[in-house]
Amino acid sequence: MNTSRRQFLKLGVAASTALIPLPAVAQGAGPRVVVVGGGFAGATCARALRHTEPRIAVTLVEADATFTACPFSNAVITGLRELSAQQFTYERVAADGITLTRGTATGVDPQARTVTLADGARLSYDRLVLAPGIDIRWGALPGYDQAAAAQMPHAWQAGDQTLLLRRQLDAMSDGGLVVISAPANPFRCPPGPYERASLIAHYLKTKKPKSKLIVLDAKDAFSKQRLFQAAWAELYPALLEWVPLSKGGAVTSVEPASRTLVTDFGRHQANVANVVPPQKAGRIADAAGVADRTGWCPIDPVTFESKLQPRIHVIGDAAIAGGMPKSAFAANSQAKTCAAAVAQLLSGGTPSTPKLINTCYSLVAPDYGISVAGVYQPTNGQLADVPGAGGVSPLEAPRATRAAEAVLAEAWFHTITTEVFG
Repeated sequence: MNTSRRQFLKLGVAASTALIPLPAVAQGAGPRVVVVGGGFAGATCARALRHTEPRIAVTLVEADATFTACPFSNAVITGLRELSAQQFTYERVAADGITLTRGTATGVDPQARTVTLADGARLSYDRLVLAPGIDIRWGALPGYDQAAAAQMPHAWQAGDQTLLLRRQLDAMSDGGLVVISAPANPFRCPPGPYERASLIAHYLKTKKPKSKLIVLDAKDAFSKQRLFQAAWAELYPALLEWVPLSKGGAVTSVEPASRTLVTDFGRHQANVANVVPPQKAGRIADAAGVADRTGWCPIDPVTFESKLQPRIHVIGDAAIAGGMPKSAFAANSQAKTCAAAVAQLLSGGTPSTPKLINTCYSLVAPDYGISVAGVYQPTNGQLADVPGAGGVSPLEAPRATRAAEAVLAEAWFHTITTEVFG
């Protein structure tokens, strides 16, 4: 790893340690901001708002008492990690003086500036931040609905689905076939299907070496492709097969009863089928009127304010963030930018033009990590890569470098989860 890349990664870690808990302030003392969604984006934004301007009364709406993180969940699927290591409570969030409201936001009235919860309660706001993550587009892939997910898990929202896929792999006989279906862009965590394929391949190589893994892909190119493919050739040459769009990789339908994935070129009957389906912004985005026809939410790249509804901001996976990927680090970075902008807007100021960063680690094996990093700034109404900034792991690197990146990946996860939830 070259010096500039090490410095960039240090920058990324430093940027994720900026939150400092502040004393609680009465909720009625200042402007009201409601944040919907308690993941990496929402929880970060709520805490950053309190840090930036303690007079702001911040309410965080979240349905679950425990957050289950998606990064590193592929290691849970393959038995390298327990799900409990992915789970975090909101005790420290509440200790910052943030009002936690357990419930599901079901509606938004932009004119009245209220959020309606499933129990009928209403919360008033001066600014609203939506961080709803993703929902699955059930039915967008013919044959794949909520019942099908019980046979062919997606495991793209960490929790029960993660454990279901793990149980299916454990139960499969040696010599079985695992098939992963990867969707067209955009979707949460662009390198995620390929990290998952890598770690499942590692599991099969060490536990069930007569087995095979096929990745059926609706794309011809993907994040960190050269790095992944070089690692696959080195570690899993006869075990893992990637079938791109141009070679018939796009899955056109599924048959859950037989775990069969259908393409224009053939049928693949799997012992374990992992379908990563098409996705969209979490459902409250539709209810709030901030999602467009794509199912995602167009935003102003300086403030993350919706281009469709005033005084509503959208951050994290739900947002259309231009060149910035849908990742946990990106969500965390966007949340801090949005919090600073909201504080400025509430005080009558003008938000400054931001630069945002993202670093994404992937494990190809437990001791083999790769990464990509980027810097983004508003350009022509979108977030775009800053030319010459960021970079990827070197293609030709010794195994010691790969092992060091695997350690950095774990350190990154510990840092960001401690910052947001610790």
